[in-house]
Amino acid sequence: MDLRLLHGPAITPHIEDLARLRIEVFREFPYLYDGSLEYEAEYLQTYARSPDSLFVLVLDHERVVGASTGLPLSDEIDEFKQPFIEAGVDIERIFYFGESVLLPEYRGHGLGVGFFAKREGYARRLGRFDFCVFSSVERPLDHPRRPPDYQPLDEFWHHRGYQHLPQLRTELDWQDLDESSQSPKPMSFWIKDIRP
Repeated sequence: MDLRLLHGPAITPHIEDLARLRIEVFREFPYLYDGSLEYEAEYLQTYARSPDSLFVLVLDHERVVGASTGLPLSDEIDEFKQPFIEAGVDIERIFYFGESVLLPEYRGHGLGVGFFAKREGYARRLGRFDFCVFSSVERPLDHPRRPPDYQPLDEFWHHRGYQHLPQLRTELDWQDLDESSQSPKPMSFWIKDIRP
């Protein structure tokens, strides 16, 4: 197992691998994402264009089996920036966490905790961020595709020091596995103060 940290354009050779991984992992509840490699590759260019982006890649004999990403919120797409701008929050002080995706057989070994630690450490080293933030999709408790053994990650995030900000909301469009076209999905944010 190899943990590799990459920044900005250095992620470009791995974009296809990460796109494939995102599609595979995000098919699971709660995302239920029916994605395409073309869309994923285009979205991930956002990270390649940001000189201060971070990719934490997990490789097993050069096969990408997990990844976690982050970048300054000011470099993210408008859907993630706008709720903070409207709330009067300085987005230049926020480091945004993208996805953490890991194939099922590699879970339960501390890599998820490591993903948070690596991204927070990187944001602190950049020296201009007060907060780390990420968003999560919201699904109803009685969603028909919710597995009986599904465990939300809220407790895991709380243990990492994150607080839910249900008043800050956005929507992203994607196509669920049982949909014939894209529809808006509600997202809310989680935040952690990383100031010393």
